[in-house]
Amino acid sequence: MFEQALPLLESYFGYHSFRNGQEQAIRSVLGGRNTICVMPTGGGKSICYQIPALILSGTTIVISPLISLMKDQVDALVQIGVPAAFINSSLSYNEANERIDAAKQGKYKLLYIAPERLESPDFIEDLKSMDIPLIAVDEAHCISQWGHDFRPSYRHIQYMIDGLPQRPKVLALTATATPRVREDICRLLDIDERNTIITGFERVNLSFSVIKGQDRVKFLLEYLKQNEKEAGIIYAATRKNVDQLYERLRKEHINVARYHAGMGDVERAQEQERFLEDKASVMVATSAFGMGIDKSNIRYVLHFQLPKNMESYYQEAGRAGRDGLKSECILLYSPQDVQIQRFLIDQSSDRSRMSQELEKLQQMVDYCHTENCLQEFILAYFGETDTEPCGRCGNCTDSRTRIEVTRETQMVLSCVIRMGQRFGKNITAQVLTGSKNKKVTEMGFERLTTYGIMKEKGAKEVSDFIEFLISQELIGIEQGQFPTLYVTPKGKDILLGKEQVYRRETLQVKQVSKNDPLFEALRDVRKRIADEEKVPPFVIFSDAALKDMCAKLPKTNEEFLQVSGVGEHKLQKYGLEFIQAIRTFCEEHPDYKSELEDEPVPKKAAKKEAGDSHLETLKLHQSQLSIADIAERRELAISTVENHLLQCAQLGMEVDFNRLIPDEYIPLLENALSEVGRDRLKPIKELLPEEVSYFMIKVYVYYISKKK
Repeated sequence: MFEQALPLLESYFGYHSFRNGQEQAIRSVLGGRNTICVMPTGGGKSICYQIPALILSGTTIVISPLISLMKDQVDALVQIGVPAAFINSSLSYNEANERIDAAKQGKYKLLYIAPERLESPDFIEDLKSMDIPLIAVDEAHCISQWGHDFRPSYRHIQYMIDGLPQRPKVLALTATATPRVREDICRLLDIDERNTIITGFERVNLSFSVIKGQDRVKFLLEYLKQNEKEAGIIYAATRKNVDQLYERLRKEHINVARYHAGMGDVERAQEQERFLEDKASVMVATSAFGMGIDKSNIRYVLHFQLPKNMESYYQEAGRAGRDGLKSECILLYSPQDVQIQRFLIDQSSDRSRMSQELEKLQQMVDYCHTENCLQEFILAYFGETDTEPCGRCGNCTDSRTRIEVTRETQMVLSCVIRMGQRFGKNITAQVLTGSKNKKVTEMGFERLTTYGIMKEKGAKEVSDFIEFLISQELIGIEQGQFPTLYVTPKGKDILLGKEQVYRRETLQVKQVSKNDPLFEALRDVRKRIADEEKVPPFVIFSDAALKDMCAKLPKTNEEFLQVSGVGEHKLQKYGLEFIQAIRTFCEEHPDYKSELEDEPVPKKAAKKEAGDSHLETLKLHQSQLSIADIAERRELAISTVENHLLQCAQLGMEVDFNRLIPDEYIPLLENALSEVGRDRLKPIKELLPEEVSYFMIKVYVYYISKKK
């Protein structure tokens, strides 16, 4: 059956090869095995059950926890000619019955349902009348009490499967499962743990950063101004925070939407639609928004406050760059956020999970304070240990000058002590800058030796500096009705001159992607078609597809079919308009050069990679140059070139891996994998000669071994 898979991928979805892990998952499902597939958000999990659904007879049931995900995926499937539908609480009683009747008649290849439906005996009886070869369980971590989003209704899934006459196979899918959660999923869904497919949690197109000790609102406004043409999500911890940010951004004339559980259903749905349809470029939301949102062109996710755990953070951050293009994930950290999250945990009704949640919160705080690679920290959390620094995150690429601020630190710490360690940040800053504020004089603080010793600075600047010292754990916060500052043991060492304090320059805001006039023109065409068809623009084509059009400039149907994400169905529906737009643009701009072809070549090898530099590497590879030749020509490190090629392959581009491993190493790799498996690289490396690199192992594991 698998021989049907690739032609279906090309004709319906417009891709010419499977991404890492997809083929393994599809083969396992078609081979009749219950399977668990762990892929990062945006890694292409839906293809793992959509292709089998097209091959297998009957209707595949997809269990999904969110209404928005169902609608987006069904819209996208219908757009490419796949009969699909969903049944959830957004439908009327009559609408739901009509769809159930159609499903019984076999009119759908995929039927999406909410897990709560499985609590209805009548619905279970309806399922028994359908031909169901496969049950796909999306967000499968929800079945585990150790998962970050446990839902009791997921526990009905296995009971439902046991009651169906044909005993369909199960494919469990998740992006954020620790080893403990994966074990739970397998036990509860009767999956042999040997049928586990893990592609790795790394998202090579995402860069992670943590911003500490800076004015968050100022940073946010500058960032949005620099990236006003891009879509992004800003997550805040509480409904109040969302409303405050929303109003502030509206005053700055930013096209913003908002989403939280305190809003009415109608208003929430309207705001979500505005964002999905690109009528609002920024969504400010609590964690209630986004799980399952299939909007592919989100270029950045900013967390205005600390999330409660790493699973939530990585899932929310992973909504950036689902189309594979370069995107940013930025966390704006303040120690006060920890207290907010502790308060929210304290309010939880499930007291048995409290210690577990507090432990997860502490790991999130540790992430914010590490000076090592942020991506590696995340991977280690999810059980991946054989990793290397990513070369992309804020810690890997931080080249800002470090300025010694020991003297200024001692001034602040001394002032906090002289004020009795009983006051907050703002009044401390006022004392240091010599304010004549009534409260300062009433308390007699103008008589302190530290009064006015930083008068050359503004109170806001000093307040920001105090935030920095809090982030460095030199000042602590005593929580109460009015939070107060105190000097920590680490801070006392600074006062005694035992250590020095350094602060990096203020982080400069940058654009996520460059301006490209053809891309903007194609984006306008896409928006017009989407408005006419009343679907979100990314359903028509992803940003990645538009970028590929800019690089390839297709002017015929045959050339348009070579664009990533263009299948026969979309060629017939949209090809003419986009080809005509490209022809017109090229006539008006004869000297146009795609931004993808105009990447600046680094002056020397560096971990920091520019934009879509991997595409230039791919072109040289496809012209038969070796990795060493490409590295020399582009003045890049060999490891950078290797990472470029892996990145291109993971995005579905054509990479000739047969040229990258000498033939004599193939049997050695095959033997090593048969002995220790393919889950971890280090044990494989230990069985091989020194000259077999980690890159060769990755190539064999991810791509060549799939052919067997």
